[in-house]
Amino acid sequence: MESKLIPFVLFSVLVYLPGNSFATSQDLYCGEHNCYDVLKVTRESTKSEIAKAYRGMARIYHPDKHKQADKMKAEEMFKSIATAYEVLKDEETRSDYDYMLDHPEEYYRNYYHYYKRKMSPKVDVRIVVAVSITLVSIFQYYAASFRWRSGINYLVLQPKYRKMALEAAEQEGMLDNMKKMKKRNKEEIRAEEERIIRMILESKMEIKGGYAKPKVTDVVFFQILFLPGTIHGYLRWYISWIYKFKIKKEEYGTDEKLYLIRKLMGLSENKFEAIPNEDKEEFLELELWIPDNYGEWKAAVEEETKRKNAESARYKSYRRYMKKHGGGRMTFDDS
Repeated sequence: MESKLIPFVLFSVLVYLPGNSFATSQDLYCGEHNCYDVLKVTRESTKSEIAKAYRGMARIYHPDKHKQADKMKAEEMFKSIATAYEVLKDEETRSDYDYMLDHPEEYYRNYYHYYKRKMSPKVDVRIVVAVSITLVSIFQYYAASFRWRSGINYLVLQPKYRKMALEAAEQEGMLDNMKKMKKRNKEEIRAEEERIIRMILESKMEIKGGYAKPKVTDVVFFQILFLPGTIHGYLRWYISWIYKFKIKKEEYGTDEKLYLIRKLMGLSENKFEAIPNEDKEEFLELELWIPDNYGEWKAAVEEETKRKNAESARYKSYRRYMKKHGGGRMTFDDS
């Protein structure tokens, strides 16, 4: 956004600059002085020669090396030396400065390039991209952790999963300490029970889909880092698929059948994993990896859904209301 505003700001600066400012360009680069003369170098001097000249003159005119009477003059000279070095040490800025020396009459062009470099962000774009990706990855992992915690909190409240967790804890002997807590109050015993249930669910309960336990390798940072390997693996898989099932005409295995079913359903891998295994076995029995079979099954499911909606009391009431009043109507009952 900032880079898009720079041309507009520069245009405004050029429009409102007084006319006599262009004649001298005293507010650009080294002002009324020649940057090369300030450092006592020439336009043919190399970058290392300019740096050497700057270090030598900086030692001479450093304000700390001068008495109070000469300190102000030394400070002004030191600032001029530093400004000249800032202009000449950068190849692009030096190129713009040389162009201004050769074409002083091109006021607008000289002002534009000077302020463009002065106002442009100094941060390396690669650093900005790296930091942005890192921040997105941190947020992504935090959001996934929050969803997983929400799923665990839900399971902790369900009697079915609480019972399963307590049975698992009993088998592992984790409830032995609770038996020794009989002399303590009920709140302490209840808190210990909740802690054990949560611990068991977090360690043993496999949540699939959008509420799955987050993995560091799933964030954008590592996805980009592993992208070459991912592409290589996909190409190997795709070539193998073509060779086995298109050329050699081999029969699909269970994994391949489930993959084809998932593609026909248009589901992501996480969403398909969240489907109960019983339903997946039914998909396989119905041979839904075959497009014609899937089309018939999908039509039957949609028809069944419509039938259930038609039998629903709420849906019937809604249909009667729409038939009587029509859509887009709002009423208010203050009885």
